Amino acid sequence: MDSHKTKNLRFNFVVNVLDGGFFGAALGFASFITIIPLFVSRLTDSAVLIGLIPAIHAVGWQLPQLFTAQRVSKLSRYKRMALLMSLNERIPFLGLAIVAWFSPQLGVQLSLILVFILLTWQGFGGGFTATAWQSLIAKIMPAQLYGRFFGIQTSAVNFLMAVGAIIAGLLLAAYYYPLNFTLCFLLATAMMFISLFFLGLTKEESVTPVSNPTDDELSFREKLRGILRTDKDFRWYILARMLTQFATMGFAFYTIYAVKEFGVDVRLIGFLTGLLLFTEVAANPIMGWLGDRRGHLLTLQIGIVATIASVLLAMGAQSVAWFFPIFILAGIANVAAWTVPISMTLEFSPESQRPAYIGLSNTLIAPSTFLAPILAGLLIDNINYQAAFLVSAIAGIITFLVLVMGVRDPRKRPSSQHLVSPTD
Repeated sequence: MDSHKTKNLRFNFVVNVLDGGFFGAALGFASFITIIPLFVSRLTDSAVLIGLIPAIHAVGWQLPQLFTAQRVSKLSRYKRMALLMSLNERIPFLGLAIVAWFSPQLGVQLSLILVFILLTWQGFGGGFTATAWQSLIAKIMPAQLYGRFFGIQTSAVNFLMAVGAIIAGLLLAAYYYPLNFTLCFLLATAMMFISLFFLGLTKEESVTPVSNPTDDELSFREKLRGILRTDKDFRWYILARMLTQFATMGFAFYTIYAVKEFGVDVRLIGFLTGLLLFTEVAANPIMGWLGDRRGHLLTLQIGIVATIASVLLAMGAQSVAWFFPIFILAGIANVAAWTVPISMTLEFSPESQRPAYIGLSNTLIAPSTFLAPILAGLLIDNINYQAAFLVSAIAGIITFLVLVMGVRDPRKRPSSQHLVSPTD
């Protein structure tokens, strides 16, 4: 284990878990799956627009990463860039609070325009932060702790997100519109800046940049093409992640489906959101530990099975009670879709090419992330919810086959850079 990683390991572990925890609390008060879609549903009935909410958040996170990879690869320290870029994913929540409060005066059309401008700013702010942040974590954490760190951090994210979501549900029920949504977004803003404070406490040593500062754009692009040309396992992994976006596209509509088809009230929506997030709290450290011990490919396979089961239950739901297992399975699936790939991508990538692998693994799946909820929204608007859930299930089955038949665990490849040992 490198000395610069062990020196401040415990301190960095704690402050970065706290960073994630308060970030999660913010997302509980302003969830892209429940609270923000409910707010937008006060302005429009369009399933396509509602489906765009988590899509913009996810695409904003994914798309810019490749375009910042070259710059990140030339840095000897990553924290400053991560902090500065991260302001752009935090300030928009204050904007949402202002828009919510003034929405009756602004009118439906202008309110919607402003909301989607702010969501785009927030999403892409996260994406411009992401490569530097992931490189920072890979730098300060030893490789054999990737799964456990991301598992524990994401558990903290989801635990406080669940608490925030439950409180948000109570606020939505207790106060009148638009004060209820305004309070949720203001609390999200406060949590975001507490999170930023803890990120700023990270202790980072200066190291030699992974790329030569004189490398030009052309040589970096050639490096990217070389990775895709020679790394067959990584190509199949990228394909599986693309397909996963279609397998999980129905998740964004669970809340609206429950409200419109089964008459679920906002208190129960808050509870179901909490159930989803508490499931992720439990699943993250377990799947992180399992990934460290048995390989992250196995946890991806488990996650896609949970995805298929969740959307099939949603397709056949007969009562409100069905949504309890639906949301539990979706929580397990979310861990596999979002937390596990961070660790697995770092295992695919040798240190000298880490920003390039991080960028490729996220930017290339961004189009699928954007198109999947639009497809789901079109299916819902033109057919019904069951059609969208059926397509999700089919995509999940194809994804599972790709993971089983096409993707090899990066630790088990004869020619791979083994960042961790399966028995560590």
